[in-house]
Amino acid sequence: MARNSASALCSTASVVSRAVSDSVRVALIQARPVYYDLARTVAKALSLIREAARQGARLAAFPETYFPGYPAWLDYAVDYARWDHPPTKRLYARLAVNSMAIDSPELRQLRDGAREHDIALVLGINERVPLGRGNRSLYNSIITIDADGAMLNHHRKLRPTYTEQLVWAPGDGAGLRAVDSAVGRVGGLVCWEHWMPQARQALHISNESIHVALWPAVKEIHQIASRHYAFESRAFVLAVGGIMPASDFPAELDLPERLRPQPEALLLNGGSAAIAPDGSFLVEPVYDQETILYADLDLSRIAEEQMALDVTGGYARDDVFTFEVNRRRLE
Repeated sequence: MARNSASALCSTASVVSRAVSDSVRVALIQARPVYYDLARTVAKALSLIREAARQGARLAAFPETYFPGYPAWLDYAVDYARWDHPPTKRLYARLAVNSMAIDSPELRQLRDGAREHDIALVLGINERVPLGRGNRSLYNSIITIDADGAMLNHHRKLRPTYTEQLVWAPGDGAGLRAVDSAVGRVGGLVCWEHWMPQARQALHISNESIHVALWPAVKEIHQIASRHYAFESRAFVLAVGGIMPASDFPAELDLPERLRPQPEALLLNGGSAAIAPDGSFLVEPVYDQETILYADLDLSRIAEEQMALDVTGGYARDDVFTFEVNRRRLE
């Protein structure tokens, strides 16, 4: 497995309730899941977590819906959106069975892995609601786990984008926040939530030190959004993207003809990067390979950058604008 690492002079005026070192090593996990096989994806993730911890990482971040795979077929499949389309229904059912519930053994394995290796985790999951809750929808969710295995936060993507609405239900504001962790204040948003100004401001107000931007793959426009988020928030941003070759495309649906003879062609090509609070790259984007990227964050730089811009303070203008988040969980 290829690896990329960089050191950064950066940040922390992170206001946290526990002692946090100014220097934090983080790992961005740019890897293939075992597509739509939750048990095997968790097993692979645990080996990647172990390797990241062995390299000194205190936080490991995974891409959007890594568990157990982003539905890239929404962008590539032929003729899947017709009403009552049997192949699409079978594929959705397979995803539902392999999605992760908050009370599932698979999530407990990951929490145990975090505790065993003393590493915080930010996980992108396809979420199903635990049995008996009366809600059978799937959600695009972020789970944040502390280094002691405690589950700190559970955020559901507010608005699935475009064709994603065939797969996921809209989320809510219950987890729209940053949380204290062993590495500082950690928050995250999923994909196009980074173009929702109110969602960004909700995270800014909660005083992030480290923000995880979860993407299916981090395209150029996603790099722009991630860098803008870092500059606006004065936080470190870990933009994490996934890898998916055409050979992982689900058998239930047809690929376009141009991709059929190219099983190694990448439908998702990574692009993960680490970004400083001034919007500059700490670790440049890495494409076209499975890898773990490492960055050393000097959290003291956050306060330096807040001198010029603080959208929760001098630039907030609370005398002009009001802001409120509905944090009720919709179930």
